[in-house]
Amino acid sequence: MNPIKTLKTVGYLEGASFLILLFIAMPLKYFLDQPMAVSIVGALHGLLFVLYILVILYVYNVKKWPIMRAFLALLSSVLPFGPFIFDRKFLKD
Repeated sequence: MNPIKTLKTVGYLEGASFLILLFIAMPLKYFLDQPMAVSIVGALHGLLFVLYILVILYVYNVKKWPIMRAFLALLSSVLPFGPFIFDRKFLKD
């Protein structure tokens, strides 16, 4: 599989899981006393986050990215909507 397509796919999933965690699961926990959503979505997001970091490092090595692009990719992983913005600005097929 194409490394860039893999990064786009994992980035989309990681970004979506982060938004679900922030805007659905956490409000359920703190406003409606339903902590189960954070347990499930949090674990899934954690797995996707680690996978996203590993794929970034893989693409960095395979595609010989400049260090700044890899840094921006890593930075995008901790910002809401970050992977979507990184994808649009830096990932071309």
